[in-house]
Amino acid sequence: MRCLRFIGLLTTILLLTTACNSQHEYSNYPCYVVIDNSVHQDAVLAQAMTPYSGVFATLTITTHGGAQYFRFVSNQHTSSESIFNAIDSRRSFQLGMNGAIIVGFGNSADATFYAYDRECPNCFDPDAIPLRSKPLSVASTGIATCPVCHRKYDLNNGGLVVGGNPGNKLQRYPASSTGPLGVLSVR
Repeated sequence: MRCLRFIGLLTTILLLTTACNSQHEYSNYPCYVVIDNSVHQDAVLAQAMTPYSGVFATLTITTHGGAQYFRFVSNQHTSSESIFNAIDSRRSFQLGMNGAIIVGFGNSADATFYAYDRECPNCFDPDAIPLRSKPLSVASTGIATCPVCHRKYDLNNGGLVVGGNPGNKLQRYPASSTGPLGVLSVR
């Protein structure tokens, strides 16, 4: 009987200590993107996929004349579009909560490749009707700012709040890059 109480006590302590983290590292919202930059040869995406660069690119999908394009806008004030190839056309993409993500390597020593949702995690509600976008603007320093709540998020450091009122850090997605002219994968 004592053994059962001890096991029950240990289980309770374990659950209480692991349940204290109110925000997980990765978002549970679906996000799926695969772009082979060895085929697209996009310079803006290549900058964001360069380790230690501190360059972040906002990725969206646009349509012109019936053709779909990847649109990349860098925090270094450059932008480009790359038309879908046949493989891209067969894939289904999910770009975060409202059709845009921010990708790039931070400029910290560990060379972590990040993929964030472009929407402010403290203002945007994906279940609201009507759906109202709260897109972040990204400065050349790697700081993303919400135009509504004015919180500032550090893209180089896991999307933590670095200015404004305390709140949730940015929604992050598991991502990898095989180099500037390699494959970008966000899942």
